[in-house]
Amino acid sequence: MQPTTSVMGLHLRCRLWIAEMNADMTVLRIFDDYIDEMSEKKSGPEVRAGIKHFQGMFAQFRKDSDELRHELHLLKMQLAALARDNKAINDVTGLDEHQETIKKRYTSYRKEFDSAKYEFDVFENKWLS
Repeated sequence: MQPTTSVMGLHLRCRLWIAEMNADMTVLRIFDDYIDEMSEKKSGPEVRAGIKHFQGMFAQFRKDSDELRHELHLLKMQLAALARDNKAINDVTGLDEHQETIKKRYTSYRKEFDSAKYEFDVFENKWLS
């Protein structure tokens, strides 16, 4: 049996995930600057195709991040209200399942984003060197 996480522990985890996703947005802005630089310096078809690929990928990450951060903010507020009222997470019908769904979405987002960062780093090193 899995131990029950405290309401405040889940609240703090949401805050941490939101902070990490805010940092991701900064990384995406920097990657956009790299793309602008590549566009100015390199003009081959392989570079243009890579730039188009990453522009689309980054736009999707911004959209996914915005949606997930919004849901995390809502969950964080619900958890804060529960903590303030000294209630357990199972006092709200479906909240336990909802936070598990968000956790899975965040874990998936994190893996995909980290993989994309690595992929872009390889691309950037190949063409900006």
